Amino acid sequence: MSPSGKSRMPAADRSSAWSSHDMAEDAGTSRGSKGTELVAATPAPLLPDEGSASVYRDVDRLSHALVAAFTAGISPISLLQAWQDWLLHLSTSPGKQAEVSTKAVEKLVRLNDFLFRCWLGMGTATATITPLPQDRRFQHQAWQSFPFNAAQQAFLLSQQWWHNATSGLPGVTRRHERLVEFYSRQILDIVSPSNFPALNPEVIDRTLRKNGANFVNGANNLVDDLLRLADGKPPAGVENFRPGIEVAATPGEVIFRNELIELIRYAPMTETVKEEPILIVPAWIMKYYILDLSPENSLVRYLVQSGYTVFCISWRNPGSDQAGVSLDDYRRLGAMAAMDAVEAATGSSRIHGVGYCLGGTLLSIAASAMARDGDHRLASLSLFAAQVDFEEPGELGLFIDESQITLLEDVMWVEGTLDQRRMAGAFQMLRSQDLIWSRMVREYLLGERAPMTDLTAWNADSTRMPFRMQSEYLRQLYLDNDLVEGRFRVEGRPVHLEDIRAPVFAVGTETDHVAPWRSVFKLTYLLDTDIDFVLTTGGHNAGIVSEPGHLNRSYKRLSCRHAAIRPGPDEWAKEAAVTYGSWWPGWVEWLAGHSSREVAADRGDALGALKTVCAAPGTYVLER
Repeated sequence: MSPSGKSRMPAADRSSAWSSHDMAEDAGTSRGSKGTELVAATPAPLLPDEGSASVYRDVDRLSHALVAAFTAGISPISLLQAWQDWLLHLSTSPGKQAEVSTKAVEKLVRLNDFLFRCWLGMGTATATITPLPQDRRFQHQAWQSFPFNAAQQAFLLSQQWWHNATSGLPGVTRRHERLVEFYSRQILDIVSPSNFPALNPEVIDRTLRKNGANFVNGANNLVDDLLRLADGKPPAGVENFRPGIEVAATPGEVIFRNELIELIRYAPMTETVKEEPILIVPAWIMKYYILDLSPENSLVRYLVQSGYTVFCISWRNPGSDQAGVSLDDYRRLGAMAAMDAVEAATGSSRIHGVGYCLGGTLLSIAASAMARDGDHRLASLSLFAAQVDFEEPGELGLFIDESQITLLEDVMWVEGTLDQRRMAGAFQMLRSQDLIWSRMVREYLLGERAPMTDLTAWNADSTRMPFRMQSEYLRQLYLDNDLVEGRFRVEGRPVHLEDIRAPVFAVGTETDHVAPWRSVFKLTYLLDTDIDFVLTTGGHNAGIVSEPGHLNRSYKRLSCRHAAIRPGPDEWAKEAAVTYGSWWPGWVEWLAGHSSREVAADRGDALGALKTVCAAPGTYVLER
């Protein structure tokens, strides 16, 4: 029996059960080489059962899954190992102990000096330490007056001391050092004076002006949030952004469906279009309509209005019966099946491939395999906030090690999938000041509800990931970095990124915590082809959703021709010219330079061997 009380289906039976899904007649292609015939394909089966001897391992899995329920899916063993490494090395390093003790005395002296100057200046004085540029907790003018300025300065000096204490300790592994520094910062964020009503002058001022009504509103907000969380409902206001109505509303139709994807073809908005269509492969860790939000900031609509025939994959939100879907299934039934369908629908043997986030990683794998096998259908390759080298995955990599992956695998063994909400805690911790504590102050202490936006509503539209795929992705890419190191195999043979010959347009975002731009920049070294790299302001999502007219947007661009010498990321970023505005027009101009002639726009009468399944945005995007 499974932990849920249902009998665990054998691998072969579970695979065939999925293949006999009510939509199986629309199954996709398994072809990995060029051609036009669409043939049915089935996903890889689950890994074989281990037999009765696995009962002991099953007990461990259940135990680990129970632990994960109390730790937001974060491995406590991994964290304890990091603290142990730091403490043991600190205990045997008298020089470091003396250094941090000296630093503590220095900071006490600086704080006393500040307090003395405050006394002389009737409660105000020049700060002895200023917050980091991204720290907006102390922007209110009242933080410059006593006693709030004293609390602020004491906190910032303590924060600086902890950074001194947790970094630069010889013998501690780099990952453990970063993990200890990261978690010490999280603990300090909890005790920030901005989080306490009696220490936050903005809260005190609001309370006096509103006669305490802000706390009443805050309590109502808290109760509403708790009730929604208990009922599994999305945050308030999400109901105003419905896919197909307010968002994901670009006109189009689903022309192909299999067990894993729906392929949307968008209706043309110009009389003529470029001959080469565009295929967008979004990440399946998110709903596809991040690229088709409201009409004014939809990248899909922008491309259609610019004279392109646009196709986009909408991934299915998998259930526990799809636990055996592999990473290669996403390539076969996703990217490759969609490419075959695009070719069948348009008759074009040249396609512009566009991959976002994890979809860009998958498209890079598919492009490498295509190049290896002599499939030259890619006219160009555009990768947005997509990593292929995971050696430096940023702060998100702090949560990826053997202990953490094992814990997640055991959770997925119980549930069949990994719900994005189980990962939400880790993602929020990366920006805890903005996503947790500042939000709590604003909504529960000040009593304000931030207006719901299309991007925030999309972010709450969570997805799941199949057990097998997520395990393979984390182990082969994140943990072992097989793709860059030449060990990643497609259909039994290794693939190499340097085989790709299609011109590449890559985009990194300055404040990306998921795919740090310096990691994305490595594409310029790894790809043996012409590559244009753009570094834009914004984060992982907001930097990509950067429509023309968006305020405070700018970017830098590097164009590297084949075999040209590539600069280092920091030296280039320091010297590169800044272009103000959106990077979208520059990208569309680049696409036009790699397109051929204009042809009459197809109004949907010629779909080749395909037929209209339903209107966009389809059904898979609506699955919860």
